[in-house]
Amino acid sequence: MPLLPGAEPFRHDGGDVGVLVCHGFTGSPQSVRPWADHLAARGLTVSLPLLPGHGTRWQDLAVTGWEDWYAEVDRELRALAGRCRQVFVCGLSMGGALALRLAARHGAAVSGLVLVNPANRMHQRTAMALPVLRHLVPATKGIVSDIAKPGATESGYDRVPLHAAYSLRKFFAVVDAELPRVTQPLLVLHSPQDHVVPPVDSARILGRVSSRDLTERLLERSYHVATLDWDADLIFEETTAFIERLAPGAVTGPEPVPSTAALRPVAETGTDGVVAGGGA
Repeated sequence: MPLLPGAEPFRHDGGDVGVLVCHGFTGSPQSVRPWADHLAARGLTVSLPLLPGHGTRWQDLAVTGWEDWYAEVDRELRALAGRCRQVFVCGLSMGGALALRLAARHGAAVSGLVLVNPANRMHQRTAMALPVLRHLVPATKGIVSDIAKPGATESGYDRVPLHAAYSLRKFFAVVDAELPRVTQPLLVLHSPQDHVVPPVDSARILGRVSSRDLTERLLERSYHVATLDWDADLIFEETTAFIERLAPGAVTGPEPVPSTAALRPVAETGTDGVVAGGGA
């Protein structure tokens, strides 16, 4: 089956600090490839896998589930940990949920997390009907390309298979229950205007993890796929600064200088200072 444009996986052998980058549900590596390219150009070893069922046609996603998606990133994390002294995990949307589970289950093998508009639950009223609805309706309207920047598009499916959506709903419940086991440094960047994942998901994640090193960053000019949107460069700069702080000397090239506008460190309690925006 031919791949969608830009859907191929990406790997780069750099230094001894690795980064695993995870794309989102119904999307593909194309949505986060500029992020991965930026990290690779800064001398980091980078892995950006294509999740099972993604990057081809939506019917292929319909016969996969969260166990398949998680198994893929788990394998990639283990491979990076085998050759790198430190590994960070970055994720967009469902990729953020995958990153959180990797952190909860692998502990010290993950040095830190960078999440962009991470998803935590399904908010649509129809989500509760998925156990039955998935047997009656094969797919519904797609969720790709929620981008404010004119001309920017996401390579993904224009339909959401409901069998896979039901599995995703179950996965969110699994990850939510494991959030207190996440202790790693965490940088969460989210868009107040996100038409796919509301900001309350980021607030819940920040409030439930056990991490002491938490930072929340607002992406004021972008929608859901912020890695392809107006704030993409800001995401890239914040990510390299975060990694350099926790793995000094890992980043080469131009020195990362994070922006301080709208940057809000979260108090060590993990709850104070979290500001939740309105829903999509």
